[in-house]
Amino acid sequence: MKLDRGYISPYFITNSKTQKCELEDPLILIHDKKVTNMHAVVKVLEMALKKQKPLLIVAEDVESEALGTLIINKLRAGIKVCAVKAPGFGENRKANLQDLAILTGGEVITEELGMNLENFEPHMLGTCKKVTVSKDDTVILDGAGDKKSIEERAEQIRSAIENSTSDYDKEKLQERLAKLSGGVAVLKIGGASEAEVGEKKDRVTDALNATKAAVEEGIVPGGGVALLYASKELDKLQTANFDQKIGVQIIQNALKTPVHTIASNAGVEGAVVVGKLLEQENTDLGYDAAKGEYVDMVKTGIIDPLKVIRTALVDAASVSSLMTTTESIIVEIPKEEAPAPAMGGGMGGMDY
Repeated sequence: MKLDRGYISPYFITNSKTQKCELEDPLILIHDKKVTNMHAVVKVLEMALKKQKPLLIVAEDVESEALGTLIINKLRAGIKVCAVKAPGFGENRKANLQDLAILTGGEVITEELGMNLENFEPHMLGTCKKVTVSKDDTVILDGAGDKKSIEERAEQIRSAIENSTSDYDKEKLQERLAKLSGGVAVLKIGGASEAEVGEKKDRVTDALNATKAAVEEGIVPGGGVALLYASKELDKLQTANFDQKIGVQIIQNALKTPVHTIASNAGVEGAVVVGKLLEQENTDLGYDAAKGEYVDMVKTGIIDPLKVIRTALVDAASVSSLMTTTESIIVEIPKEEAPAPAMGGGMGGMDY
């Protein structure tokens, strides 16, 4: 599980080279309120010291005397300890903490159930194989929670996703499900320069978004052929008048444009490629501009997320409809650049 919160204080760092806090087989205390009182952390510190184990505290916040006590014990007593703010806000935070408790085999110490840090029991602490905390995030590996309980929790989240009508809630639930199911990965991107790293990062981000879209709604053959073959289906439409017929032709021409443009940019005649593809029965066949060949786009791996293609078409239709029903449109007239001044004549006495 990966939490998008890092250590509260850099004094918790155990590896100065990587600037991270690394805890092996730690005790994990999970609390849904702020920890400010020194006495609130003394008991759990004594327990960690007695068992000779590191300690990770995940709470709404750790501050004042409590934070000072943890830092002093880290620096003077050599206890490996780290404090991390709980991710999320409000009810989402409580749900995230409950997920973490189930994953690590612990319990959320919450005042709503009459529990507090002064009377908690050892069995309320969770554990895992390893925790790595940076200034930005926390990665918890191999939680000691019961596998059956974890799966039941995951199934609850899946049901909540199906029943939710809010896109925001669905997104948060999907994030929780991914964390709980172990579907969180860290991609490390490197390059020779900052510009190269930025460009690679943008490409990876695009790939991740495309993959998410593909998982949601599936894929279609790429290279614009999905739209091209869809244009053939418009021939079956029954139009009531001449205006509707012209409208259908406009959409058909628009659907053919992506393949035409790709082929033209590759140095071949776009109209020829479009015409040849429209004669085919196999709707997976397309033009591979990189190789200059007609190939099965799906088998070759040239695909597009259906959601991306559908959204692009819907947005284009919306803008076009708005433009056709608008009485006036404001545009910026391109400025004509003045021609470069003529070269001056030769100077007197310079002829040879």
